[in-house]
Amino acid sequence: QFLGMMDKPDVDEITGLSPAIAIQQRTASRNPRSTVGTVTEIYDYLRVLFARIGVPYCYKCGREIKSQTTDQIVDALVELPTDSKVELLAPVVRGRKGEYKELLNRLRRRGYVRVRIDEKIYDIEDTPELERYKKHNIEIVIDRLIIKQGIRKRLADSVELCLKEADGLLRVLINEKEIKTFSQKLACIHCGVSYPEISPRNFSFNSPYGACPTCDGLGTKMEIDPEKVVTNPKLSLLDGAIKHYGSLGNWRRSLLRGLAEKLHFKLETPFYKLPQKAKKAILYGEDIPIIVKYVRTDGTGRGEFEEYFEGVIPELMRRYRETTSQGVRQYIEEYMTISPCPACKGTRLKPESLAVKIGGKNIAQITELPINDCLNFFQELKLSRTESNIAGEMIKEIKRRLSFLVSVGLEYLTLKRTTETLAGGEEQRVRLATQIGSGLVGVLYILDEPSIGLHQRDNRRLLNTLKALRDLGNTVLVVEHDAETIMNADYVIDLGPGAGEAGGYVVATGTPEEIKTNKNSLTGQYLADKKRIAVPQKRREKSKRTLMIKGARANNLKEINVEIPLGLFVVITGVSGSGKSTLIVDTLYRALAQKFYHSKYPAGKYKEILGLEYIDKVVNIDQSPIGRTPRSNPATYTSAWTPIRELFAQLPESKIRGYKPGRFSFNVPGGRCEQCEGDGMLRIEMHFLPDVYITCDACHGRRFNRETLDIRYKGKNISDVLNMSVSEALDFFQNIPRIKRKLQLLQDVGLGYIKLGQSATTLSGGEAQRIKLSKELSKLATGKTLYILDEPTTGLHFEDVKLLLNVLNRLVDRGNTVIVIEHNLEVIKCADWIIDLGPEGGDKGGRVVCTGKPEDIIKEKKSYTGQFLKRILKTTARAV
Repeated sequence: QFLGMMDKPDVDEITGLSPAIAIQQRTASRNPRSTVGTVTEIYDYLRVLFARIGVPYCYKCGREIKSQTTDQIVDALVELPTDSKVELLAPVVRGRKGEYKELLNRLRRRGYVRVRIDEKIYDIEDTPELERYKKHNIEIVIDRLIIKQGIRKRLADSVELCLKEADGLLRVLINEKEIKTFSQKLACIHCGVSYPEISPRNFSFNSPYGACPTCDGLGTKMEIDPEKVVTNPKLSLLDGAIKHYGSLGNWRRSLLRGLAEKLHFKLETPFYKLPQKAKKAILYGEDIPIIVKYVRTDGTGRGEFEEYFEGVIPELMRRYRETTSQGVRQYIEEYMTISPCPACKGTRLKPESLAVKIGGKNIAQITELPINDCLNFFQELKLSRTESNIAGEMIKEIKRRLSFLVSVGLEYLTLKRTTETLAGGEEQRVRLATQIGSGLVGVLYILDEPSIGLHQRDNRRLLNTLKALRDLGNTVLVVEHDAETIMNADYVIDLGPGAGEAGGYVVATGTPEEIKTNKNSLTGQYLADKKRIAVPQKRREKSKRTLMIKGARANNLKEINVEIPLGLFVVITGVSGSGKSTLIVDTLYRALAQKFYHSKYPAGKYKEILGLEYIDKVVNIDQSPIGRTPRSNPATYTSAWTPIRELFAQLPESKIRGYKPGRFSFNVPGGRCEQCEGDGMLRIEMHFLPDVYITCDACHGRRFNRETLDIRYKGKNISDVLNMSVSEALDFFQNIPRIKRKLQLLQDVGLGYIKLGQSATTLSGGEAQRIKLSKELSKLATGKTLYILDEPTTGLHFEDVKLLLNVLNRLVDRGNTVIVIEHNLEVIKCADWIIDLGPEGGDKGGRVVCTGKPEDIIKEKKSYTGQFLKRILKTTARAV
């Protein structure tokens, strides 16, 4: 009903339009439950496969689980300790919604006396009303008895009745505490472990039937990190070794003195010199009572009593669970880190689900394999004739989808990899592989820079995939800046001549060769080598200041030692999946973020990092959105909006009306449109599609009320300013230095075309990254900052790459270090220093292939980067 309310494209006519599917370049879903396996639907096939032909094993003893007979169940119950009280339960409703009045009436008429509803036993005449939309468990209490001699016949009769009522399932409540499940279908007769019938939901980490109950299927838990609790182990407890204890109040000092007397240590001793037993008790508590001698601060009273020492970590966890204050939670989270779930070890599933295997592997082990190895596993999987009849088509589809992931250069990923950790290009190619798998024909596919994140070596495979989509009978429309992709196109449409207001025209059309000969096409001039990005005339020399990462071994890194020279423009290269992001973002950045900012995100495993004294700040300029609502925009993020609001508040008409800068804010009531609360858009909740935004019918997208829009500067109101491109605004505010300076930085990073008020939700990952870069440029330089950028050339034309390189070099010229992870050869050739990882992706990567200046890298025969770099350096002149 709301689809008709969405804005129509501003065109007069579109003819020949096929059904269109857009695969955009955007930062992946932030949902921690979204994985490569779920997005490609391969995990759904795996769940069904394991439910149909998986072999269950006992997760306690490892024996294969088989179904039980009535006699085996009775034998197991008779062997319980004498005088054990048992209640035999027949589960008739398991985790289903409803009121179940008719079921309870039917049980009543059949003579049953008791039922167990949601873990509580009721008289059949006194059952509560059940909530219709809540899931319930209902079990008939078939019999209540005490295990003793001569009970076998009655027990056998009751077990048979139970199995009959519950379709072969029986639950036994032992001594009102322990529950055992028995099944005529699946059970371990040695451990008493029984499984209900295996279904696909048992392998879903989004279902309570499969998800690990400790982490709810997330695979991670927030845990207190002892290293963050003991902030300075060289200090004593009295001097502040534990930050949380602060200056030690009278009560806490008394507790610690009692603990010290009990365990024979001194509070004046530096923490790192304390006995191991004392450290453990301080952090995790002492289960033996201690004597606390308490004296009131005013000296009016004293006392002595027994008390248990709770420990810093249990105390913080208790307060975290009990508090309702967001401030307290944020304070405690400073001491926390995200760790793999201790129960499921990061697999997300229950032990029962992990005990079902195919080919000797459980479903989690299969999802942990790199895509290439996963494909090999299914190609080599040997099945019986019966299993082949059941699962042949499923396995065929799994192999087909895995092959598509390999064809788009993602063989190094795993199915368990969460989409929130994927780079924009990786996430787009995952969705591209999914589309190829769908086998649609007659569709218009629109792709936004599919080559992002792909090494030149792997580009050919991607191009073959796009051509395969075309050959199926589809049209493939690609927005791209990669020269090889453009040269492989059947037809090129070049827009320009500039960006923003200076663009919007068709400059040239035709085959790649025709574009190269078109004098009006800037793209053509770069393709024909008539324009080039020059190699620096002289590269900066490596100094003695270096960062040394020792023993990096996260993901596929092979305990490598990496030396990063400081004060240079450093580029990290290597084929896709070689470990670049793992080394620089997951290991180096997170380790430094923990040191400087007490980040809760754990760093990848490493031995040590040397040279930290040379830097005082680390900034990761990533591709995550600058905001998640239409209210976030480039003007607010870069703080350019504040001086603009102040300028409008100083206008004569504003002063007459008493308007302050807040009047021109769309974040607070007053001057904004209250119907859309300053968004200019209304969010429509779509239950069958993602939410959509439509233009507010009160302000027509202008964000402000009529009175506010009456105020004009040089003929423009505040809404008109928001609709200006950065280039227009730069010209408009030419004489206002505070505004001009911030806008100039946006222009410098190649974003002159975006609008000041453009919604953050419409910005690509590359645009968001460059907005962050412009903000960093506006800050005061310390000369000791380490900047990290992952593929900053995303979305950039050759001409814009030149601008970006100028900006990055400005940061380095201030004494800072810039580390860029990049595949773009135009950037790589301009580096002061290159660190090339590889030689391949996935398990065959994770090593340092070579390091040095570009001129050194091209001499290394094992380096794929060097081979491609050699060609481009031969044809590129040096800057004058």
